[in-house]
Amino acid sequence: MRRGTFKDETVDYAAVGATQASDLMQYPPERSVPAEEAWRIGSGEDRFTVAGEALLSWSAQREGGLTLADVRPAAGPSYTGVGYDGEGRPIAPSRLESDQRFAADGTPFVGPGTTVHLHGHAGRYRADAEARVISVIEEPRRVGFALGTVGGSVVSGEELFLLEWRDNDEVWFTVRAFDRPVAFLYRLFPAMVRQRRRELFSRYLRAISPMYTTPA
Repeated sequence: MRRGTFKDETVDYAAVGATQASDLMQYPPERSVPAEEAWRIGSGEDRFTVAGEALLSWSAQREGGLTLADVRPAAGPSYTGVGYDGEGRPIAPSRLESDQRFAADGTPFVGPGTTVHLHGHAGRYRADAEARVISVIEEPRRVGFALGTVGGSVVSGEELFLLEWRDNDEVWFTVRAFDRPVAFLYRLFPAMVRQRRRELFSRYLRAISPMYTTPA
């Protein structure tokens, strides 16, 4: 699944892992626009398990209308990504890249260091990007990953997708992001960054929970 045209680069922003911080909305990276939404998508272990499998097989992106190309796991088993606890403190990663799984069509599941090319639109806004998985969370009651831009996007930044099976048995889906405008029009009109983000959030939610949602 490797293509020679893919750029072997690091992410194109400095605040790697910033979406893990609970105070991102108050203290976003410089010149970036933060965003966060959380929805209750059901309850119980089965709902959490099904949603978690969908999330880690890229369903938020694919069923949200984006096309995935050149999905590549990290080059070697030594790469384990950046791990964080619920408060945003760095910890050891929860699983190893040697546990690599694949979707029915052969696409590798989300894994630390995985790179991917995304193509499509969020409404009238372009959503093309080259991206890298910054971290992966796989815990008994928390599943998710952070995806950072490498290049080719109208914005530069990071997205966190997180599922939580809470102590009251409710399952919640949270998306947290920050976007720094890169394209000229987005730098000129910051409102476009927010509108693009709202459309992406709506698509992610429909992909993970097409029937039952309750806003936070």
